[in-house]
This record gives sequence, structure tokens and C-alpha cells, in this order.
Amino acid sequence: MIRLALVLLALFALPALAEPPVEVAPKAKPAAKAKPAAKAKAAARPAWAELTAEQQKILAPLKADWESIETERRRKWIGIAKRYPTMKAEEQERVQRRMQRWAALSPEQRRQARETYKQMAKVPPAKRANLREQWAEYQSLPEREREALSAEPRRKK
Repeated sequence: MIRLALVLLALFALPALAEPPVEVAPKAKPAAKAKPAAKAKAAARPAWAELTAEQQKILAPLKADWESIETERRRKWIGIAKRYPTMKAEEQERVQRRMQRWAALSPEQRRQARETYKQMAKVPPAKRANLREQWAEYQSLPEREREALSAEPRRKK
């Protein structure tokens, strides 16, 4: 069931959150002899406290995990927060739901979802379209049938 959920998340939820990289100002050149602790601290930027109140409100589902999120991923989330006010209400709700679901995943589930997403990005567009059709069919099934299907062992094709 978790594997199916992760595959489905990678197919449909993550692409909406995968955005182009956020524009970032060029990095300042580090001092000649920067201390290792200073480098590590700089790599963990921006800290939660450095976000604006609006960004904190939008990214609230990620607050508990913010300090463990890599800098690049933080910047992507900040990019989403930057676009958030221009999104339609329906799109904002979808982003919030997906962010909450993402925050609820364990680190291992997130890793698996990222791996699945990378694998799906390599799938030819025609095959992806077929998978979306299959997903739509699956979603239209009654919940009892979906549960029965997810309980079945995966078949290799």
C-alpha cells in the first residue's frame, strides 16, 4: 500500500511541486580561511527564522522539518511560496494538501518518492500518458476494489 501511494505521489503530486529553480543571488566568495562550522551554518540557509512571516505561514507544514531540509530544496520551497499568492484558491489548497502529505512522510518514504519521481521522469511521454489513464481508471474504482488491488502483490510486466 505504501509503495503504491509513493508511486502515485511521484506520478501526480510531486510534478506539481517540482518547479524551476528559484533565482538566487550569486554566492559571496567565502573568506580565505573560513571555519568549518561557519561553512556548515551558511549551508543551512535560510533558517526558518529568516523567512518572512508570509513565507512561514505558507510553508507552515514544513516547519518541523525545515532545519533538516537541504539548502537547494529550501530554495525550491521558497520559490513555491513566492508564487503562492498568485495561484488560484484551488491551486493554493492543492499545494497545501500536498505539502502536508509530504511533511507526513518519513525520511525513507521521501527518499523513495524522490527515486520514483526520477525514474518516472525517464519514462517516455506516451507511456506516462498511459500511466495517467490507468491512474484515472484506478481512481474511479470503488474504495473496496482499490484496497483489494493495492493488497495484491505487484506483477512484473
